[in-house]
Amino acid sequence: MTRVLVVDDEPQIRRALATNLTARGYEVVQAGSGEEALRLVAERHPDVVILDIGLPGIDGIEVVHGLRGWTDVPIIMLSVRHDERDKVEALDAGADDYLTKPFGMDELLARLRAALRRAIAPAEEPVVDVGDFVVDLAAMRIDRDGVEVHLTPTEWRVLAELVRHRGKLVTQQQLLTAVWGPGFETQANYLRVYMAGLRRKLEPDPGSPRHLVTEPGIGYRFEASRRS
Repeated sequence: MTRVLVVDDEPQIRRALATNLTARGYEVVQAGSGEEALRLVAERHPDVVILDIGLPGIDGIEVVHGLRGWTDVPIIMLSVRHDERDKVEALDAGADDYLTKPFGMDELLARLRAALRRAIAPAEEPVVDVGDFVVDLAAMRIDRDGVEVHLTPTEWRVLAELVRHRGKLVTQQQLLTAVWGPGFETQANYLRVYMAGLRRKLEPDPGSPRHLVTEPGIGYRFEASRRS
């Protein structure tokens, strides 16, 4: 049974999440503070952590920093804050995803399943077939409808970074640093230009991208789901 640690200082939210998750077959452990969360992760070894940013004492971002010092357990952040800086800080600290309150239970469950899939995925998965195109990270090659797509070196680096973190939101700062290096963290216009080019080359409908998804003001996400 998959074990989920729910961390929130509001008992009614913890109870609501625990009830919904238990009904769907998850084992739920609850914590009301950051200190308790750190202790329970060490003692109970959850498969995923649902963590509120705004906690008394040690806040959620500090909890992420503490956990990332020794564990890769997936972390989904919850927040009532609409300030994008808080979300970016949490993701840069090592959180895997975030949801802004209020949110729908179906969306949380989808994010939870995605986080768990990433956690148990093979460490090396060089070929990613999304249906619309195939990315071969080892061969540095991409094919669409059986025909190789030419990417510039920078386009390839942007795409490869997103594919390696598929399903996970990659912040603009993370992507800029990985592709262009330190000192380029504020050059978000670079990403807009290259993402537009990648969508034109890869997406069936560049205006409504399925795989190269923008999280406005935060970053980008590569979705590997195939067409149904």
